[in-house]
Amino acid sequence: MRYLGRAVPCLLLLTVAGCGGHHHAASHTTASSTTTSTTAAPTTQPATVSAASTASWPTYDRDNGRSGFDPKAPTLKHPHRVWSASVNGDVYAQPLVANGKVIVATEGDSVYAFDIRRGHKLWQANLGTPVPGSDLPCGNIDPSGITGTPVIDLKRKTVFAVTFTRPGRHRLVALNLDNGHVRWRRGIDAPGQDPKVQQERAALALSHGRVYVAYGGLFGDCGDYHGWVVGASATHRSGGLITYRVPAQRKAGIWAPPGPSVDGAGNLYVATGNGVSSSFDFGNAVIKLSPRLHRTGYFAPKNAASLNGPDADFGSTGPVLLPNHRAFAIGKSGIGYVLDTSHLGGVGGQLSSANVCSSAYGASAYARSRIYVPCTDGLVALRLSHGRVTTAWRSASFTAGPPIVTGGRVWTIDTGSGTLYELDARSGKVRFQRSVGSVTHFATPAEAGGRLFVPAGSQIIAFGG
Repeated sequence: MRYLGRAVPCLLLLTVAGCGGHHHAASHTTASSTTTSTTAAPTTQPATVSAASTASWPTYDRDNGRSGFDPKAPTLKHPHRVWSASVNGDVYAQPLVANGKVIVATEGDSVYAFDIRRGHKLWQANLGTPVPGSDLPCGNIDPSGITGTPVIDLKRKTVFAVTFTRPGRHRLVALNLDNGHVRWRRGIDAPGQDPKVQQERAALALSHGRVYVAYGGLFGDCGDYHGWVVGASATHRSGGLITYRVPAQRKAGIWAPPGPSVDGAGNLYVATGNGVSSSFDFGNAVIKLSPRLHRTGYFAPKNAASLNGPDADFGSTGPVLLPNHRAFAIGKSGIGYVLDTSHLGGVGGQLSSANVCSSAYGASAYARSRIYVPCTDGLVALRLSHGRVTTAWRSASFTAGPPIVTGGRVWTIDTGSGTLYELDARSGKVRFQRSVGSVTHFATPAEAGGRLFVPAGSQIIAFGG
């Protein structure tokens, strides 16, 4: 796996593991090194996330299927910047929205809440000291704090985030959505692993009373890292962890920004990056896990093993779930696969495949029988029909970040130039574009309440219209 940082194409490690789930004793810590500020600063189903309300965006790409689609959002007919706010570190996570608040997590190990309409800072939770790059054997995020997108339990009004703090450990933190106070926190590192070579880049998932956390490796592939998924209770910090480790000898991380996709029955789907073997080792695969993290199926391209050598990760995007027990997955090769989630089919078991683009990174979106794919040579819209995809349109060439679909428009950020694009969802015609400045790779906008929220380096920008 190889990916770059700001404004440069890169990959995210998605981590999955061994044949079955594992249970581990409870590990938790006290709420130390935490401060919460609620000073206003104006600048211009329980424990499950499925279908969100139109005024919320509570998880990466809005729902557990990672569709990136809000079917009831209005069209921004005259997009314009309505407010912006600075934060204390780069924002790699997608902004989230709930209860009139925009939630922003930073590499400064802080979580902020801003008023959705005016951008007033409602609260700020400082959750520890992030890990400087000099403390790590490789990597390109400096410092490293909260990288993966948090998740919000709307019913319990709880924000879950994973912090990375000195001297080098990951913690799952539960925050009160109303005021940012820490409800509880616990250790969430994969058992027996060196946390300094395991990166929590994937978005968290919330389902059936658990928070799921996936791990990959750092840029540079240093150390003995593996792909993991770790599950913890979403209601309290006690109780054991459940885990799954991808059974590759090394690597095979889960690193794409969407993290696990979750279906209505609570099954998880994760995509993995390169392994190291000359034979199939569950690297470069889509793996299906039960809610208890037992492996129940998998898919891999026929050439999965040969993708290890040239660093051609299949897991450079996460799988997006489609209607009728289907999923779509695509990796660095630019070949897209339509899968049957009830029977993933093993090696070469896809329903269909198609050459889509030169290379895909981040997360695809799905809306009204179309799949929108972020590629290094532009955004591609695919028609989905009878288990097959055909090209509907292609944008001009740019480094497309993960798209979202709202109000008949597709929004994406060119992570090379820092340009926000609005394209017509049916034709691909550019309706609006605006420079937002320096952005992190995989920068993903969010939408709710007639606003679009764009992470731009160490600030958040809101657009209305």
